[in-house]
Amino acid sequence: MKKHILLTGKPGVGKTSVIKKIIPLLGTSAGGFFTEEIRVMDRRMGFRIVTLDGKDGIMAHVDCNSNYKVGKYRVDLDSFERVAIPALENALKDKSIIVIDEIGKMELFSAKFREQVRNILDGEKTLLCVIKENGDAFTEEIKNRKDVSLVTVNYENREGLPEKVLDVLKVMKKF
Repeated sequence: MKKHILLTGKPGVGKTSVIKKIIPLLGTSAGGFFTEEIRVMDRRMGFRIVTLDGKDGIMAHVDCNSNYKVGKYRVDLDSFERVAIPALENALKDKSIIVIDEIGKMELFSAKFREQVRNILDGEKTLLCVIKENGDAFTEEIKNRKDVSLVTVNYENREGLPEKVLDVLKVMKKF
């Protein structure tokens, strides 16, 4: 039986949208975080991290002063770790499902985040996450684990995926 569900797919296909549709259906059995775009007058300026218990912070922004860069965005590693790490630690202690959106370039600048992802994968809890499609050594190692189910999100299947993922989680008796 697979223990973790990883959503992958091309950028912009709707992976985060699928996760955000699943979260309210999980109720109090889930903890973790998702990301949101920061938009100013229809222009994407960055990304915010939002925990399932309502805390938030800046993950990346065009105006951030940081050495960590992905495209035009600079990653605010301190803000990300200040929000993400406690959210994952609390979920690991108190929840049956841990949600991470996403294991991607920006998040992987954080050694603490990578360590926390390893702890989650090796623990008893279920991970429901978005993982970048084009891998590096870390993400490929995760995708190749025997205890993960890798689901590719595309335009054809994304509408029905929240219910399918929910059905799998019910079979796993996670909530």
